[in-house]
Amino acid sequence: MEPLPFEMPVDTVQRVASELRCHPTDERVALHLDEKDKLRHFREYFCIPKMQDLPPIDLSLVGKDENAIYFLGNSLGLQPKMVKTYLEEELHKWAKMGSYGHETGKRSWITGDETIVSLMTDIVGANEKEIVLMNGLTVNLHLLLLSFFKPTPKRYKILLEAKAFPSDHYAVESQLQLHRLNVEESMRIIKPREGEETLRTEDILEVIEKEGDSIAVILFSGIHFYTGQFFNIPAITKAGQAKGCFVGFDLAHAVGNVELHLHDWGVDFACWCSYKYLNSGAGGLAGAFVHEKHAHTIKPALVGWFGHELSTRFKMDNKLQLIPGARGFRISNPPMLLVCSLHASLEIFNKATMKALRRKSILLTGYLEYMIKHYYGKDKSETKKPVVKIITPSKIEDRGCQLTLTFSVPVKHIFQELEKRGIVCDKREPNGIRVAPVPLYNSFHDVYKFIHLLNDALDAAEERNSSV
Repeated sequence: MEPLPFEMPVDTVQRVASELRCHPTDERVALHLDEKDKLRHFREYFCIPKMQDLPPIDLSLVGKDENAIYFLGNSLGLQPKMVKTYLEEELHKWAKMGSYGHETGKRSWITGDETIVSLMTDIVGANEKEIVLMNGLTVNLHLLLLSFFKPTPKRYKILLEAKAFPSDHYAVESQLQLHRLNVEESMRIIKPREGEETLRTEDILEVIEKEGDSIAVILFSGIHFYTGQFFNIPAITKAGQAKGCFVGFDLAHAVGNVELHLHDWGVDFACWCSYKYLNSGAGGLAGAFVHEKHAHTIKPALVGWFGHELSTRFKMDNKLQLIPGARGFRISNPPMLLVCSLHASLEIFNKATMKALRRKSILLTGYLEYMIKHYYGKDKSETKKPVVKIITPSKIEDRGCQLTLTFSVPVKHIFQELEKRGIVCDKREPNGIRVAPVPLYNSFHDVYKFIHLLNDALDAAEERNSSV
């Protein structure tokens, strides 16, 4: 991936501090960056949780009417305010006209998914015919693997990264078992080098070059859920296809987070959920991508009624006219209440654009990284403070908005103290805390407040640890 053609975050922070004649860690820097942020108004499109409504909150430590510091969009995005309106529209239509809602309104129920698919094209970098909105992520992954994974005696492996998200791991494992293959021999897992947290692209490419003739499918995350590493999708795709492999990606942590160009990169297939950065609500409607080059050669192994061409679907003659490409993979009619919530969010992305969001995200996460390194990046003997290590890659082209932090002291109490102070993030085994400032609804001042609340949390955690 090419370096990004604008000022590095650390340079921006230092330049602004110089202009304001203050230290880069001064609150005025955060406030100035928010003032100059052209996307700041999108925060108003979302419901921001209040401190007083969070279950673990300690109201003796924070103001109850304050907004929470919500850095967990990598797990569940916040609710767009228009979700309620769109849900009520469809509930009203259902109540008033029943079955006639299938063919009326701006989201007719028969084609509800198709009415919003155009809003996904910029987000994943694909054309409409390559995208389908359906099911949940792992269901879509299974459907895609049933079509793309066709093992032979010589080409029978699936390559994936170490510590892939459990659902991906289980999906691959069960697909191999379905084909009665030996899982240990056929599931090729590539691990980071000894003592390293993330994978080097050259190591991935080396495995593909050496073992590619025996690999049927390469399945990687776009962004690794734990480390936050953004894999080099075009390089992996090119290398895999040169060896005759199909190359697919689980984009759960990449979609709506980083710019994607699935069509131009030539990715064979991909799938994603929509409840993280795409803000569609828990269990929201997922998506899948099949490159148009496969439209007439790769077909679904399992077929349903909604994969049949709409023009003849209601003839009900049981003579399948399969829609070519991704849309032929649809099995059932779209769940309209899930379409509503996704629609509300995708409209916001359409207004903001992924290019602008990614540019803000780079600065927002870069500011967070700068502040963490300034306060907590030094040896504890020098500062008498716990050391906070960022295991997410430091190169901005190798990460999205998430930073995964590890600590020189036990993480359990730190996380609990953060929760008490209204910091919404999460703890992931073995010892990481993931924080994700989302450019659609997080501010630079959120980052500033997080850093100072983190300091309080670390002090409180140390007291607890020393008293045990």
